[in-house]
Amino acid sequence: MARLQSVDTLRGITIVAMILVNNPGSWSHVYAPLLHAEWHGLTPTDLIFPFFLFIVGISISLAYKNKTPGKNTYKKISIRSLKLIGLGLLINLVTPIFPFIENLETVRILGVLQRIGIVFFFSSILFLNFNKKGLIATISIILIGYYLFLGLVPLPNGVTPIFDNSINNWAIYIDNLILGKHMWQPTYDPEGILSTIPSIATCLLGILAGKILTSENTIKKKVSLLVYYSILLLVLGYIWNIWFPINKSIWSSSFVLSTAGWATLILAIAYYLNDLKQLNTPKLISYVSKNAITVYFLSMVISKFFYAIKVNENQSIHTWLFDTIFIPLNNVKLASFLYAAAVVVFYLYLAYYLFKKKIFLKV
Repeated sequence: MARLQSVDTLRGITIVAMILVNNPGSWSHVYAPLLHAEWHGLTPTDLIFPFFLFIVGISISLAYKNKTPGKNTYKKISIRSLKLIGLGLLINLVTPIFPFIENLETVRILGVLQRIGIVFFFSSILFLNFNKKGLIATISIILIGYYLFLGLVPLPNGVTPIFDNSINNWAIYIDNLILGKHMWQPTYDPEGILSTIPSIATCLLGILAGKILTSENTIKKKVSLLVYYSILLLVLGYIWNIWFPINKSIWSSSFVLSTAGWATLILAIAYYLNDLKQLNTPKLISYVSKNAITVYFLSMVISKFFYAIKVNENQSIHTWLFDTIFIPLNNVKLASFLYAAAVVVFYLYLAYYLFKKKIFLKV
């Protein structure tokens, strides 16, 4: 099947948004929509990572549509998963300061690319072995089971579990028990062990959206189906929020449904504009989409180096650039945003360069 421009659009915009929210000039001066919710709740920034996992699901549906389960297929899936996990570990391990490796006693083990690799592995296998009804059943079991476990099963100390940011939350309890000091935050990891399970459901919902895109229906019918399911997912997600709050850090079941609903709706809009009305995606967005993981990986590594390498006693490369070029604007929040926007422009043109040189780094 030919590449769908709408999928490239959604992937490219998602990567651009990832880079934008990860690279403010100052973390102390960021517009609220560009920050994650403190705990419960949903901001535009909270949509970015689930959108990407949703797109991974669509890609699985497109790439493996005619594949059959077998040793060679499973080998390719495993290798790709290990590459993603390896790249994520590399981001966490490498530092520009001698001995060029983070402190192994506290280095973070999990992360965005690690989660993508794990989710890709299990979602691909489920796609190859289950039909549509089987996938829907799997999603239901994951989301309901996760809710019941987090909300009803007593902790080992006999305490009734809660959904707050405390050790009495099962997701946080397990991360502290197994990961210890190897977490993003001292008390929890937003890409933690238990919360990875419902993130598989996010990817599976993307697979179901991909099944709609690859069906024999007309484009208009596909758009209608995507809009219908987006509304259904949003309604279910926001209703479930009453009992199981929308929360990215523990990837709550209501978070899965509501974010998949928004992703499906935006996919429907992109599909309508790109593939029905034949409106072209801006070229730079398409270039990013074609090297999505590479551009994201480079943005994370370069950002880490910019924060670590000192220009002088008081400033890193990052702070020197921000203080020298953007702070003179006299509006710190705007300056912080413009710094992030400048970083985005840099990676847009890097993606353009890679495209022109026909460099496509597949993971």
